Amino acid sequence: MNADELYKQVSQQLSQTFSGAQAISDEVHGHLRSAMLSTFSKLDLVTREEFDAQRAVLMRSREKIEILEAQLAKLEASLANE
Repeated sequence: MNADELYKQVSQQLSQTFSGAQAISDEVHGHLRSAMLSTFSKLDLVTREEFDAQRAVLMRSREKIEILEAQLAKLEASLANE
């Protein structure tokens, strides 16, 4: 979920909360959005797509390591038998 989607979700929740009373003005929405985007830009966040891509790289790396470990074990065993 990116910052705009999170802002929209929080904004909808606030609007629902205050729907019985007074609607939140556009100015308050603007200030809230600015504050949230400013805060998010200071955080060390990644998008879901970036996270998923790095996860895929990690999984491929783990698979390669397992294959190399198995090959190393076979070589060590063959050397020990000589």
